[in-house]
Amino acid sequence: MDLYYEVHGEGEPVVLVHSGAADIRDWAFVTPILAKKYQVIVFDGRGCGQSPSPTEPANYVEDLLAIVEHLQLEQATIVGHSIGGRIATDFALTYPHRVTKLVLVAPALSGFQHSEVFTKNMLNIQAASPNVGKMIEISLNNCIYRLILASPQREYFIDLHASNMLKMFHWNTWESVWPQPPAIERLEQLLTPTCFIIGTEDSSDLHQIAEHFQAVPDIRFVEMNGVDHKPTLTHPDQLSRHILEFLED
Repeated sequence: MDLYYEVHGEGEPVVLVHSGAADIRDWAFVTPILAKKYQVIVFDGRGCGQSPSPTEPANYVEDLLAIVEHLQLEQATIVGHSIGGRIATDFALTYPHRVTKLVLVAPALSGFQHSEVFTKNMLNIQAASPNVGKMIEISLNNCIYRLILASPQREYFIDLHASNMLKMFHWNTWESVWPQPPAIERLEQLLTPTCFIIGTEDSSDLHQIAEHFQAVPDIRFVEMNGVDHKPTLTHPDQLSRHILEFLED
């Protein structure tokens, strides 16, 4: 296993998959709460944190499977945040027998066509390369980060975000491989009990993604008031409570 991971607590396994431009620090405030009742596994995705940079197009779903198999977990609850939610969804569709429950926190979705605003922001970030400072500035100037940047966790978040954006410059490739057809076309096949958590202050794209997840047969929706795209950092107690309530239901 070449990916960096940590195991906290004892009990039924819960694997946490972090958001983009982040690492296990995305879960730093959630992990100790969940670990009081569960065995919590956190890991740095390929190219993030202490894990090695991708040398070929990354397959994040297979990386998650590698973690599960390395720890000899027959089944686990998978919790994914942002792109981690995209990974978790594709994993549950590809390996449904390995997932007991699925928790998606402000998830991305394979096959979803993002808005012009989102697409323009991504293009502006790419155009600023190789000026890393400008790239980070543009990336942070996003409505989905408005509340986290006004919170006590502002500096923590900026350091987390910036350090992982800097690490991307050491990747051999930014390409990735995803299961086909895309998850957006197969959500009605997602039979795993699922909880979808979203903040009221997150982007319109994320709320549209939530509408697509209405196709999932067994799903619970939780809306967190006054929360943007980073509830893991701004509202860890409330977020953990929602996760625990779903797992224990």
